[in-house]
Amino acid sequence: MSAPKIAPYDRPAGGWGALKNVAIQLVAQGIPLKGARTLLSANQRSGFDCPGCAWPDREHASTFEFCENGAKAVAAEATKRRVTPAFFAAHSVTELLDCDDYTLEGYGRLTHPLRYDAATDHYVPIAWDDAFAMIGRHLRALPDPDQAAFYTSGRTSNEAAFLYQLFVRHYGTNNFPDCSNMCHEPTSVGLPPVVGLGKGTVTLEDFEQADTLLLFGQNPGTNHPRMLGELREAARRGATIVSINLLHERGLERFADPQSPAEMLSLGGTSISGHYVTPASGGDFAFVKGMIKHILERDAQARADSLPALLDDAFIAEHTRGFETFAADVRAERWDDLERAAGVSQAQMRRIADVYLRGERVIATWGMGITQHKHAVETIQMIVNLMLLRGNIGRPGAGLCPVRGHSNVQGDRTVGINEKPSAAFLERLGKAFDFDPPRRPGLGVVDTIAAMLEGRIKVFIGMGGNFAMATPDTPRAWEGLRRCDLSVHVATKLNRSHLVHGRDALILPCLGRTEIDMQGGAVQGVTVEDSMSMVHLSYGINAPASEHLRSEPAIVAGMAQATLGRGPAGRDDWHWFVEDYDRIRDGIAATFEDFADFNRRVRRPGGFRLDVPPSQRRWLTPNGRANFTTHALPRELPIDVARRHAGARGADVLQLATIRSHDQYNTTIYGLNDRYRGVFGQRRVVFANPEDLDARGLRAGERIDLVGVWDDGVERRAEDFLLVAYDIPRGSVAAYYPETNGLVPLDATADGAGTPTSKSVPVLLERRGG
Repeated sequence: MSAPKIAPYDRPAGGWGALKNVAIQLVAQGIPLKGARTLLSANQRSGFDCPGCAWPDREHASTFEFCENGAKAVAAEATKRRVTPAFFAAHSVTELLDCDDYTLEGYGRLTHPLRYDAATDHYVPIAWDDAFAMIGRHLRALPDPDQAAFYTSGRTSNEAAFLYQLFVRHYGTNNFPDCSNMCHEPTSVGLPPVVGLGKGTVTLEDFEQADTLLLFGQNPGTNHPRMLGELREAARRGATIVSINLLHERGLERFADPQSPAEMLSLGGTSISGHYVTPASGGDFAFVKGMIKHILERDAQARADSLPALLDDAFIAEHTRGFETFAADVRAERWDDLERAAGVSQAQMRRIADVYLRGERVIATWGMGITQHKHAVETIQMIVNLMLLRGNIGRPGAGLCPVRGHSNVQGDRTVGINEKPSAAFLERLGKAFDFDPPRRPGLGVVDTIAAMLEGRIKVFIGMGGNFAMATPDTPRAWEGLRRCDLSVHVATKLNRSHLVHGRDALILPCLGRTEIDMQGGAVQGVTVEDSMSMVHLSYGINAPASEHLRSEPAIVAGMAQATLGRGPAGRDDWHWFVEDYDRIRDGIAATFEDFADFNRRVRRPGGFRLDVPPSQRRWLTPNGRANFTTHALPRELPIDVARRHAGARGADVLQLATIRSHDQYNTTIYGLNDRYRGVFGQRRVVFANPEDLDARGLRAGERIDLVGVWDDGVERRAEDFLLVAYDIPRGSVAAYYPETNGLVPLDATADGAGTPTSKSVPVLLERRGG
């Protein structure tokens, strides 16, 4: 482990630094040879889908279809380290709670099912059947199925997720909080009314043809590094790349492809972004609206001068509705209001709008820098408005690309993990499995925590993930979990959620994506869906970490059998589905038209793409058209409210954006470095504009506390952070989650979507001991 230091990193993303860190991870996990063999099967036809991000796979032209951070995920799963019953006999839960998250992750793979023993404060082994029986007793004892919540993480396969929702809906509830609630929910809410589908419209082939790419609120160098390969190729063939992001990120500036001998030998790289814009936190809505205002002004002038129109009039007339009302609203906006809200000059908005106008084939991408704000839905719809102006949806080289995070978070939603299911889906599910699914809308993440605190949720079951650390308002989330009668976590490795538990608690260890899954005497494959709606098979290649592990579908079947007694559609046993995962896929095909002939199609090389109607300019909206949406510029932002609430210190309030370090994936901490941002051996740092520090009498190198500012009377404080001077817009600071999740108020959510506003958290900086 490197000594704590701040040291600027002047090399490209990727390159020798990425290769070095892959090797470090394999050695650290004790698997230099096994790990290398495993990585060669990542994202290959006969191998496994990477358990990291959801970026699509190339058609396997290379044996190296993994990135640095994917390698970290694979190494962590394939580690030789084990967390056995002897480990828990030696360590109480109270003792383990004092460990940081990096240490907990580093202990290794769980090997046995475990039950919490309150008398000793230790986890102790339990037989699988006894664990399932405990779950069944608790669930059957509830007077109302809505008193249970069933969480899903994005690593869960389509098969496990579908069987999970089938079990839970047979049980009688739609309470499906999932990781989508905390990341791309505004995408899922914002896109259907305007283009008819809550997913992206492009493929990798579109990236090959695009001449302009607008990248909003994302850091691919850390969060989905394989995307940098597409950006590198686009830049090298002359495409214009514009990055609109709060922070200058190394992967968006320069990238060296580890598979390029020329770049590796020259220690060089490829420049990625031709233009880089850093709006204020949450300023993207106003920035895009300013771009649109400029485009409308230029188009009007062109028409007045008898020059060709700049808008795609034919597309707008044939495929859209709402343009005139929308355009009138944009024309009425004042430039000084747009500048204030965007934190970007009029000249810069006009300059990037001209870049867009020069593009013939434009792709717009976005990540959580867009979705974790109060006005996230409106921002996404404003990006769609921009793209509709020139017909940049539904033709080659153009379209929308929301970049999902976890490897199957989109697939889980597709197969039914949704707390607000459509009536059409429930009708088809009920018909396919001969039952009447519950119609009441269920609870998402934020509402689940609130219900726990109110005593309305008694049982919590987590299918993967780290709910206690991923969620906002950490102390309140922990209090809610501890009020449950039972908490259950299906997991591969120890994490903090296992230590913040209900009165009864179970840890159920499962197979990882890299491991061989034998059921019914045959090797089983699972399927996943990537960010571009491609569905493909994944087969593990490693022996299981323990003979006591079970697959996620097998665990779901065990819980369902113990709770309900009989299988669906008159079957006696839920385990029938697990004997051959083709049976689960047949159930998916019977429920969703897009999955017709699922088992045959998914065995084609590369799998198949689900139907994406907007790609063919088919708009499954109520009016059958793509819709321009009119949204007024917010006259008061959450930061304005917070500054009023702070009274005399209002001028000192800053907006905190919670971010990942390069050595983490979601809440999993792989190391204590963030080398692209120059941070080594530590995580409790705050990136701040030097002028903001001067204005508050602070200086880089001091240690401070972050103090939340909200109007609910709850004190929120994250202690002992190092101030780091950084190139970030004035008024904004950034720090890593999950350490700062406790500063995100439970009721600070995106309008209409409920996503925590983790990229715009009002805070004060207080000097330690001051």
